[in-house]
Amino acid sequence: MEQALRRTVMTVALLNLGYFGVEFAVALAIGSVSLLADSVDFLEDASVNLLIFFAMAWSAKSRARVGMGMAGILLVPALAFLVTAWGKIVHPVPPLPVQLSLAGLGALAVNLFCAYILAAHRHAGGSLTRAAFLSARNDAAANIAIIAAGLVTAYLWHSIWPDLVVGLAIALINLDAAKEVWEAAREEHEAVP
Repeated sequence: MEQALRRTVMTVALLNLGYFGVEFAVALAIGSVSLLADSVDFLEDASVNLLIFFAMAWSAKSRARVGMGMAGILLVPALAFLVTAWGKIVHPVPPLPVQLSLAGLGALAVNLFCAYILAAHRHAGGSLTRAAFLSARNDAAANIAIIAAGLVTAYLWHSIWPDLVVGLAIALINLDAAKEVWEAAREEHEAVP
């Protein structure tokens, strides 16, 4: 079971690292706050899963400590949003809507696949695998919102606001996930003598 989990988290790490590059490039090319925040989230997910891959060989107490650290890592996309949102407010140019939706659709496919393969392990590895599963699941919801922001920008309201609102939602989702992971890791830490 542990070997299958290690294989799964390595696969998820590599998929996230690959799509980080794609989404980051598209975000810069079209000027999207939500894609930039989501691309940083892909990089964070790759880091989380690589850390899980290596931490599986550690003691339960060490894994719980890493889980608490992981809660902090989940805050990185929220900080990225704040920086990019300020830049967008200063220079209010809407992102290219078709490219925004297409990049969001690609991200959705990657995250749904990652959530699917992680679902079998979400209760097996403690707070670390729970963090990976929650992150992939939450990211899929964010990707649907990115697609919607592109459609709203294209057909209803050519503005920076759909992109900014989705970026804010991504930041809030990551704050909630960080809280859940912190609580699970703390419980594990206290349970281990």
